[in-house]
Amino acid sequence: MRILLPLVLIVIQGTTTALAAAQTGPDDIVGAGRAFMERYAGELESQGLEAEYALGSLDPRLSLAPCDDDQIAVEFSSDPMQSTQPSLLVSCEGERPWRMYLSVSLDIYGDALVAARPLNRGDRISQSMVTTERIVVNAIRQGTITRPENLIGLELKRPVRAGTPFTPHLVTSPDAVSRGDHVMITARSKAFAVRTRGKALGNARVGEQVRVENLSSARTVRARVVAPGQVEIAM
Repeated sequence: MRILLPLVLIVIQGTTTALAAAQTGPDDIVGAGRAFMERYAGELESQGLEAEYALGSLDPRLSLAPCDDDQIAVEFSSDPMQSTQPSLLVSCEGERPWRMYLSVSLDIYGDALVAARPLNRGDRISQSMVTTERIVVNAIRQGTITRPENLIGLELKRPVRAGTPFTPHLVTSPDAVSRGDHVMITARSKAFAVRTRGKALGNARVGEQVRVENLSSARTVRARVVAPGQVEIAM
């Protein structure tokens, strides 16, 4: 026994060391997260965006069940375009599955349309009111407007300062019909449509209801605005 005992201890110690080496540790998880973020940054670059990120740290004592590299999955737990502090969900689908979160700080830089000067509520946006700046687009939860054709002609809901990024919540479609405007009234059924001229008795946007006066009969009816100067009545 005096001879065998040291050998048994060596075998047990060697097995314990091998099992510890097989565990998934913080370096493995951070490495998987870094590889995922590098791929994501490459996808953003192909879209004209630039990403700067820093992964969070993990407890060095962390030890999870073994997981082959091809079984480790990484994904965002929330939309990275709406937060600068998203988390990565790292998981293993092996024989002993596990899941955990890895924090990440993420700034996504991109060109966005911003106010070229101070603007007032109700201003209808023209090209001269707009300029382009490089901003952290995911710091704006409402999302930014990046294409001029999606902005020009819209109306501001509130005053803004110079440099304010335009967001969908900041603008609205202007009235397509204003009080006193002459409009074309279309009375439509499945079989036919009748058109006549009328006068708007209020303001309304496309899709809204407005009272109009039929200039031929002097009757007042409610109609739905379908386009600037165009209203429709269902028959």
